[in-house]
Amino acid sequence: MELNRQISALNPSASMQLMAKAKAMKAEDPSIIDLAGGEPDFDTPAKIVQEAVRQLQSGYTHYTVGPGLPELRAGIAKKLAGENGCSYTPDGVIVTPGAKYAIYLSIRALVNPGDEVLYLNPSWVSYISIIEASGAVPVGVDLRYENDYRLEPEALEEKVSEKTKSLIINYPNNPTGKLLHEEDLAVLKAFLQKHPNVFVISDEIYERIRYDGKENLSPAADKDLAERIITVNGFSKSVAMTGWRIGYLAAPEPIAKVINKLFQHTITNVSGFIQKAAITALTCKTEIEAMRQQFEARRDLFADGLNAIEGVECRKPEGAFYAWVQFDLPGMDSSAVTEFILHKAKVVGVPGIAYGESGKSCMRFSFAASDDALRQAVKNIANAMEEYRNGK
Repeated sequence: MELNRQISALNPSASMQLMAKAKAMKAEDPSIIDLAGGEPDFDTPAKIVQEAVRQLQSGYTHYTVGPGLPELRAGIAKKLAGENGCSYTPDGVIVTPGAKYAIYLSIRALVNPGDEVLYLNPSWVSYISIIEASGAVPVGVDLRYENDYRLEPEALEEKVSEKTKSLIINYPNNPTGKLLHEEDLAVLKAFLQKHPNVFVISDEIYERIRYDGKENLSPAADKDLAERIITVNGFSKSVAMTGWRIGYLAAPEPIAKVINKLFQHTITNVSGFIQKAAITALTCKTEIEAMRQQFEARRDLFADGLNAIEGVECRKPEGAFYAWVQFDLPGMDSSAVTEFILHKAKVVGVPGIAYGESGKSCMRFSFAASDDALRQAVKNIANAMEEYRNGK
C-alpha cells in the first residue's frame, strides 16, 4: 500500500524525539537532567484556569463557528497594536490550535506546488517539514555564528529565486535567542523592496520573553511592509499554556480570507472555553512579567556557569529560554557532542544539526528548569569537560 509520498517522507521532530528519549531515560535514571524541551515549567496562571473551569461548568462546550471569538480577536488586534505597533484588524486575526498550526495555515495559503520558501538557519525544527507538507520547496538561508547570526543581504540574495514566494523569520529566535534589531529590519526591508513578490511569515511566539530591557521589532509595524507580513504568535510560551493549544495569526484581510477557507475545512474552531480563558490571558501582564524575570535570572545563572567552563561558550540569549552553546571538542560534530554530554554529564540537550547548523558543534539547552537542575547541569558539564581534557 502506497501512502502519501510527501507526508511519508517527512522527518520526525528531533526535539520531540529527544524529549521522549529523555523522559524514558529519566524513568530509569532519576539523575538525568532533561533540558531538551521547549516549554515553561511554570503552572498556567490561576485566573486563566479558573476562567476555563467557569466556562466548562456553565456549559460553554459547543461549536464556536468562525476564525475565533470576536472579543478574543479584537483583544489580540488591540494587543498587537499596543505592544507591537502592528495595525491588523480583528477580521485579519484567526485563532488557531497552537502557533504551529498558524504557521502551516499561512504557508499553505501562500504557496503553490513548486514554490520556494526561505527560512533562516539555525531554525526551528518544524519549518522544513511544514513547508514540504504544503507542497513547497524549503530553502535554507545560512546565518553565521561568527557574525552572531545577524541578517546578511548576501545570504538572502544567494538563495532567493524567481520561485521564492515566502520567507519565514523567527524572533526572538529558537534556538539562538537572538532578537530582531533595527539593523536586521533594515536588511529585511531592503530585501523585500528588491523582491516585491515575497511575503514574510514572522513567528513571534517568544516576543514577550526578552532580556536586559531590549526590544524585539515586529516587521508588520513598518507601514511599508505591513501588507506583506503575516504575524504568528500565541499563548504557549509567555503565559505557560503549552498544553492548551491556542495560538493565532494576524494577516492583511485578503490573505486572512483565504486562510480562513482552509481553517473551516480542517479545524472548524478552537474550543470555546479555551478561547474565553485566552481573553483572560491577555490581561495577565503581571504574571507574564514575573515569569520573564525568573527566566532572566535562570539565563544568567546557566550562561554564566557554562561560560566559566574551559572549552564552552554560551553567548547570553537576548530572548526566549534557550541557551545555544558551542563546545570545543575537536573531532566531534553536534550529534557526537550531544551524545558525549548525555552519557558523561547526564544532561539532555538538542544537537545543533537538528536546527540546520552543520558547521559548529553547538547544542541547545532549555533553561526553563529549576535553579537546582541548572546548577547541577553546569556542575555535570564542567566535570565531563575536565575529564575530557584529562583524557579519562
